[in-house]
Amino acid sequence: MSRLLKFTAIIEAATGLGLIAVPAIVVRLLLGAEISGASIPLGRVAGAALLALGIACWLARDDTQSRAARGLVVAMLMYNIPATAILAFAGIGLGLHGVALWPAVVLHAAMAVWCVGCLRPSPQNVN
Repeated sequence: MSRLLKFTAIIEAATGLGLIAVPAIVVRLLLGAEISGASIPLGRVAGAALLALGIACWLARDDTQSRAARGLVVAMLMYNIPATAILAFAGIGLGLHGVALWPAVVLHAAMAVWCVGCLRPSPQNVN
């Protein structure tokens, strides 16, 4: 779980900082589309949320036995599943395509699987 939290912290914080600083570039890389108007501050708010999630993961990285850390992994799972579906729909259903779209879909799907793996009881914890 510690590796998951560290990796998530780095990826989400970096993405969050990118969305805060240059949302148009991040959206262009992911979706191959331009944004303007209300989409820019909305992208920055999403970036702030991802940055906060990354910070929470970083702070929990060495506290993997607590209920709070498990709760954070559940929250990451509940983020990664919709992120996978939304980005995949953007590519398949909406025809959007940026250079980073499918790598992001695969990354979020893999992260969801990793979260599930971390949440499964270990053999020594099963009664």
